[in-house]
Amino acid sequence: MESDGSARGEKLPENPLPFMGMKVPRRVYLHSEEDCKGDYVGVSSDPYLSNILRKQGDHKILFADKVMRFTGTGKIKGRILLITDFAIYLIDPDSDVLKRRISLAAIDKLCTSELNDNFLAIIIPTEYDCLIASTRKTEIVNVLLEATKNTSQYELEFFRSNR
Repeated sequence: MESDGSARGEKLPENPLPFMGMKVPRRVYLHSEEDCKGDYVGVSSDPYLSNILRKQGDHKILFADKVMRFTGTGKIKGRILLITDFAIYLIDPDSDVLKRRISLAAIDKLCTSELNDNFLAIIIPTEYDCLIASTRKTEIVNVLLEATKNTSQYELEFFRSNR
């Protein structure tokens, strides 16, 4: 049975891009524009994170949160994901060391599954891909689509597949 929220008297968004109405949003995301604050780790109050961004020349933070990153060998690593208007940063929260910087221009595709899970694959043709899990997957996808729309001449591709 598919739940559309009407039984609870809630009104769903008419066009929940980029999912094109294919996914029923979780109740938590129904009012996502008001609830999304972007910075969930307090980057401005963390001197180590601010220093990493200052060294790279980025100042505007679009999104920051803790995520789980999956390695090629199957290990799970906790990381802080920072998205700025120029790049994605993966930072080790235990040692406050920058582990990876991905330019937004290098990203080719974003892939999620059709299931109601938290997995997101960031496809980078010139480097190795990045598989992460986050409870704020929808917000990450929306931020990346909007950021790449503003910084590059092509629109970032978004795919949903169970492969």
